[in-house]
Amino acid sequence: MNTRRLLSFLALSTLAFAPLRAGAQLTDESQTGPTVPGGAIAKSLEQQVGAGRGDVHTAQSSAYLIKRDPARAIRRGRQLFQRKFTEEQGLGPRVNASGMGDIGTQMELGAGLVDSCAGCHGRPRGAAGAGGDVVTRPDSRDAPHLFGLGLVEMLAEEITHDLRAIRADAQEAAKRTNEPIRRPLFSKGIGYGHITAYPTGGLDTSEVEGVDADLRVRPFLAQGGTASIREFVVGALKAEMGLEAVDHDLCAATDPQHPVAVLTPAGRLLDPAVDRIERPAECDPAGDDDDDGVVNEVDTALVDYLEFYLLNYFKPATGRMTPDAAAGLARMHEIGCTSCHRQDLRIEVDRRVADVETTHDPVRGIYNRLYASATTKFVPFDDGEPYPQLLPVGKPFVAKNIFTDLKRHDLGPAFHERNHDGSLQHVFVTEPLWGVATTAPYGHDGRSINLEEVILRHGGEAQESRDAFAALDERAQHSVIAYLQTLVLFPPDDTASNLNPGVPGGDPQTEHGSIALSELFQIPDPDELGE
Repeated sequence: MNTRRLLSFLALSTLAFAPLRAGAQLTDESQTGPTVPGGAIAKSLEQQVGAGRGDVHTAQSSAYLIKRDPARAIRRGRQLFQRKFTEEQGLGPRVNASGMGDIGTQMELGAGLVDSCAGCHGRPRGAAGAGGDVVTRPDSRDAPHLFGLGLVEMLAEEITHDLRAIRADAQEAAKRTNEPIRRPLFSKGIGYGHITAYPTGGLDTSEVEGVDADLRVRPFLAQGGTASIREFVVGALKAEMGLEAVDHDLCAATDPQHPVAVLTPAGRLLDPAVDRIERPAECDPAGDDDDDGVVNEVDTALVDYLEFYLLNYFKPATGRMTPDAAAGLARMHEIGCTSCHRQDLRIEVDRRVADVETTHDPVRGIYNRLYASATTKFVPFDDGEPYPQLLPVGKPFVAKNIFTDLKRHDLGPAFHERNHDGSLQHVFVTEPLWGVATTAPYGHDGRSINLEEVILRHGGEAQESRDAFAALDERAQHSVIAYLQTLVLFPPDDTASNLNPGVPGGDPQTEHGSIALSELFQIPDPDELGE
């Protein structure tokens, strides 16, 4: 498809599709009846499954929409994220029909049952934010926000690749020289300890820091237990909602007899030859592992949309930067906070199809004085079909103000976490600070009431930086807090953007603007207008 034809689709979508407005959770009009525009999902769950996974030539399949109409795929993922599921669709129980078992080995027995992803990740309104608190462990877990999740996954992939390349080089050098070879593990300016390779092919990983001995960076869950968005999605559907996804990709990659490497529609390689991959609770479409009478509860296509949505989800915003806040950032560097909370990290190959930059703008911002600028990151590829395949550009991208090193650290006894079997979890992945101003209370367990208290709670590997903060005078401490308070989340439905700038001074309920990604590209198919 030529550029002129593509631009005509962009223009048509701008005229034909009104911005979607939504609360934290959305009902299904096929179940509850119609409501105000944007207040519910117009498609049933079966209609959202559509043609299933399919391929790029199967109209209305997940593979087709992700490659040919990514804005619609993202939108469908968002609606699934906010959808209120029902018992008839497989909601609950989390583990088994009786709810009985050993909580020491089945922590899901202590999780809170919710009917929507947005039940735990729903603040600010309509965002994949924070909010839920569950007793999966005795000291609870505070659900983190999911802004910028795709950037986190890509960083973890690239760091893993770098560390393993160093390992392979050390092994080759040891074999060539017939001498032990000790190499530092570095990626993106972050040190992960050392590794020693021996001529026999053996490895000494005792000096590896912050990651497992396999050098796989697992950035998801507080303790760094999950490597990919897809595993995170399938695991959360089961553990928090009792929804079993018979996911084709994860099941194929973990097949006990013939595991195979899989590339998901979102571009994530799942390779059982080099990684430990989490197997879904149920891989038989006719199976019913939780004995609730519902089989094949979440189709693979729905997992595709959720994974793609979270891959492309907005990164957090930066609020008003005052001179005091700017001084606070400088002090964070001075006292060592950024030795673990690394401010900016570069991604070499960006798999997203869009980026949204959201900043303080008192002129164009309406709600919260924030304004977002969305840009596409895809190129059209004409394969002779009516609509082009839209492929990620894959250029480098700097994740600014992310403030993490994606390593596990021991922050001392105040952060240690009890498990139901009496053991203690000592190390946790450095929490990215972007969005931190909007996610109180703090800590992976939500036990710190404000930013000052969670800083002072630090110990262990962060003791020196904590003490340096405590030694600052009150004004200097307040400047650090002032900077952290510029790192905010935002409600996409209430944030004016270049896609829908709103009407300054207009109706605050309907004319405040929004981030309407459907404006970026959408196949003008009349059969899909009800979405």
